[in-house]
Amino acid sequence: MEKALFLYSSREGQTKKILNYIEEELDELNCECRDLHEIDTINLAQYDRVLIGASIRYGHLNKKLYQFIEKNLHQLKSSDKVAFFCVNLTARKEEQGKDTPEGSAYIQKFLQKSPWQPKLIGVFAGALYYPRYGFFDKMMIKLIMTMTGGETDTTKEVEYTNWNKVSSFAKKFMDL
Repeated sequence: MEKALFLYSSREGQTKKILNYIEEELDELNCECRDLHEIDTINLAQYDRVLIGASIRYGHLNKKLYQFIEKNLHQLKSSDKVAFFCVNLTARKEEQGKDTPEGSAYIQKFLQKSPWQPKLIGVFAGALYYPRYGFFDKMMIKLIMTMTGGETDTTKEVEYTNWNKVSSFAKKFMDL
C-alpha cells in the first residue's frame, strides 16, 4: 500500500475537510494528515505521494505555506507525485472559470511568488461559517460577499465545495 502525506493550511477547517474527503476516496493509500503550520521540515522521501492544501484568507495564502516551500523546495521539486490545491470563496464562481488554475487569480499569484511549480493544481470553493467568526472577520467577510454577490446572512453556514470536482482531482492525484 502506498504511503501518502497530506498537509494542510486551514483557517476554519474546510481545507482539512477536503483532504479527509480525498483520503476516503483513495482508500488504496495509507494517508498521514498533518497541519503544515506545525511542521518545519520533513523527509518527504518517506512518502510515495504528497498533497498540500491551503486556504485563502483576505486574498492571501498563509505565509507558513511559503516558508514550508522554501525549507523543503529541493524535496518538492524532486518528486513527480506532489500536488497542490487552493481553497477560496471566489472558486464558487465556476461559470466564470474561477475554479481552475488558469482562471484563479490566487493560483496565478501563487505561481508567480512560489519557487515550486506543482505539476497538478486544484482549485476548490470553500465554505462560509459566519456563526463561527469573530465580529471583525464576520463584518469583513460580509463586506467582501456583498461586493462579490455572495451570501450576506451572518446567521448562515454555506458550503460551496463541489465534491464531484474534488473526486475528479483525487483521481488525477492517483494518476501522477
